[in-house]
Amino acid sequence: MRSSGVVGALAGAVACLAVAGTAMAEPESKDPIKLTLHDWSGQLITTNIMAEVLKKGGYNVELVQADYLAQFTGLKTGDVHVAMEMWETTGREAMDEAIATGTVENFGETGMEAVEEWWYPAYVKEKCPGLPNWEALNDCADVFATAETAPKGRYLGAPVTWGGFDDERVEALGLNYEVVHAGTDAALFAELQSAYDRKAPILLWVYAPHWAQIKFEGEWIEFPTYTPECYSDPAWGSNPDMAYDCGKPRGPIWKVGWAGVKDKWPGAYNAIKAFNISNDEMAAMIAAVDLDGAALDAVVADWMSENEERWSAWLE
Repeated sequence: MRSSGVVGALAGAVACLAVAGTAMAEPESKDPIKLTLHDWSGQLITTNIMAEVLKKGGYNVELVQADYLAQFTGLKTGDVHVAMEMWETTGREAMDEAIATGTVENFGETGMEAVEEWWYPAYVKEKCPGLPNWEALNDCADVFATAETAPKGRYLGAPVTWGGFDDERVEALGLNYEVVHAGTDAALFAELQSAYDRKAPILLWVYAPHWAQIKFEGEWIEFPTYTPECYSDPAWGSNPDMAYDCGKPRGPIWKVGWAGVKDKWPGAYNAIKAFNISNDEMAAMIAAVDLDGAALDAVVADWMSENEERWSAWLE
């Protein structure tokens, strides 16, 4: 899911990003369309591209900081209107529950495919040759142990607000590991960089699209393959008494929003549904921000300039 580094500083500045342009159509309402911002660079990029496209269509756009899962409260009531990234890997249950109320709608796929799973650098395999099979993890708990977790291995998870059921997965699969949640996306990948520089063992949450797969060589742990029953039926899988005894789901990154968008701003609704971008495009933009130090607003402006014909069609 996620990539930051300068997210905190950028969120406020990016929220004020404005690209001059002539409206392509008269908006149906002058009320602001509120798009939610989260805490990783990819989501800020996605959301600001959509915001700039809507501004080109003459719409009044407001960017609002919101928690990834808790945002559904506002989407249900229409206090916020659009969330540009809901990951199949971690957000499916919250999305399905919200859609079932009839007040939230799935606006379709973003074009990006999500992977979020436990990951380790390739050099660790020398010390734990059974990897990537998850059953090798307990044999190598001492490899991943730290002074704080020994004799248990340490798994560095994402910020708690991202979900993902890692604590439940550890218990259900009987893993001799302690889940330590990173405070921020930036802290998560700063620790990966530090470990990689020292060739130190590390086991952590990594996701795609993301620059980690561009910069680092490594592998995801191969857990039992996810099925919906794994999360909903404790009898499924190797542990007959507990759910989550499998890996995370994989699949699309979705756009979701308040169901009233299609009636209040039908042109914007169509543009949001038409939005589509690839994993490779997104990974390159995230890398430009997080690795190359480019300003996020400049990356968004470059994409807008280079893809005018494409995004203009979304507004038709």
